[in-house]
Amino acid sequence: MQRTRSGATDIIAYSESAIRNNTSVVEYCRTSMAAIAGSAAGILGLSGLMGFLFYFLSVLVLWLLVLKKSGTQWRKYFISRQSLLTNSFMGALCTYVLFWTFLYGMVHVY
Repeated sequence: MQRTRSGATDIIAYSESAIRNNTSVVEYCRTSMAAIAGSAAGILGLSGLMGFLFYFLSVLVLWLLVLKKSGTQWRKYFISRQSLLTNSFMGALCTYVLFWTFLYGMVHVY
């Protein structure tokens, strides 16, 4: 609930289908970003902690880009900003590691 200047409370209603669609789009972007960032990390030859730091940096950049795109009215599109950062974090990490190790092996090992 949100308080107005007069002290009354406004009830904020969300469209479940719109929120689900927005979450699905962000998850698609996160998966795509993980594949691209993993490919870049593998080609660049990042290994160990530097590779994981590259993933965290790319997640942060994607989060900032989504917030910038939604603007100051982000509450119209998402329930919380934290969920944008943490949803499907581990699934995208698995995708990142898959592409990272595959391309690292193809470019630097073989």
